[in-house]
Order: sequence, then C-alpha cells, then structure tokens
Amino acid sequence: MNAPQTTSLNYIKYFPEDLPDLREKRGTLGEEPRIHPSCYIIDSHIGAWTDLFANCMLLESSFDDYSYAAGDVSIVYTDVGKFCSIASHVRINPGNHPMERVTQHHMTYRRKSYGFDEEDDEEFFQWRRNAHCSIGHDVWIGHGAIIMPGVTVGTGAVIGAGAVVTKDIAPYEIAVGVPGRPIRKRFDDATIEKLLSIAWWDWDRLTIEARFDELRDVGSFVDKYS
Repeated sequence: MNAPQTTSLNYIKYFPEDLPDLREKRGTLGEEPRIHPSCYIIDSHIGAWTDLFANCMLLESSFDDYSYAAGDVSIVYTDVGKFCSIASHVRINPGNHPMERVTQHHMTYRRKSYGFDEEDDEEFFQWRRNAHCSIGHDVWIGHGAIIMPGVTVGTGAVIGAGAVVTKDIAPYEIAVGVPGRPIRKRFDDATIEKLLSIAWWDWDRLTIEARFDELRDVGSFVDKYS
C-alpha cells in the first residue's frame, strides 16, 4: 500500500495501490444506467441517468430516471420514482415470513432448496408481491431506513436515517423514528399542491436544462410554473 500522504492542513489521502480514486474517476452519468458490477438485479427496469453503487439488489422492481442508491441497498417488489436519493443500507420491502404456519422457516416455501418438493410455494411468493411498495419522485431516504411491505412514500417526502416506516407517508412529509411517523411537512399545503401540479420531474432533459437555475428557489418557481 502507499504510505499516507499528509499536508500542512493534515489532509490524509490513503488508497491501496490497486484502487482508483473513485471520487475523481466515476465520471459523468448518462442515458445508460451506471451499475456497479457487484449489484444483483432480477427482472427490474432501471431508467436513464441512474446510479447504483456497490452491492445493491433489485428484485422485480423499477428504478426511474436520475435516481441513485448509495450502496448496500435492497429493493424488492417496489416502484421507485424519478430523482430519488437513497442512502446506503436502506431496505425497501423486506420479506415477510408465514407466521400462521407451524414453522415460519422458509423451507415451507423454498421447498426445492431443501429437497422437500420439486416446486416452490408460488402462492406464498405472490402474497409477497401483492404487498408492493411505492416510492414517489424526489424522495430522500436516509441511511439504514427500512420501508416495510405495502407502504407508499409520497413524492418529495423525507425518511430519516434509521426510521422503520410501517404506514404510508404523504407527499412532502418528513418522517423519522421507530415506527416512522411524520414530524412536519417540507412546505405549506399551498406550495405542495403547486409542486405536485407542476410535476417538474416529468419534464424532459432540455426543459430541465433550460430551467435548471430556477430549481433552487421554491417561491419563485411555483409562482412562475404553477
């Protein structure tokens, strides 16, 4: 390994010789999704300008344009909207077990793996699929949060780090804690209604580029485009 390099500002830069400085070499996103080779993706749709960091898993889910997941994120039977920011170690729609059976162990539905049957219990897996999760557009989910099966998180919402969300969260609400509960809204109701009607996340690339500088001021933005 390279020896640590120090400066007069006590800045330390320390990387193994065989690893690039990822902050400098990740490059610019584009129409092709950027997916780390360690990701595990099954029967899922991934949009343009998306970024999946290391060890993410998507199962029968959609992950729409401009959204990113910052590593070790599990997304199962879920639709994720556009412009979502998902921190590391988030889990969306963790698997339920059949508590009503004699045993809740997965040998009763993953039967083939244990040699108990030639077919798995597809009815059970369909029960899991029916508890679909929905994440709106421009949602921020903090580190280590868990979105439980069947939950809808509305557009513009914020889920605090470590929250366990068991009930639906309305658009632009901020939810924290275990169980997750709303503590306030990002904006007043009138502004929220205008933002939802504008639906800027559905603008095409050229429109976003032309109006990009206006995305920083909510007041003038909703006055101009609502």
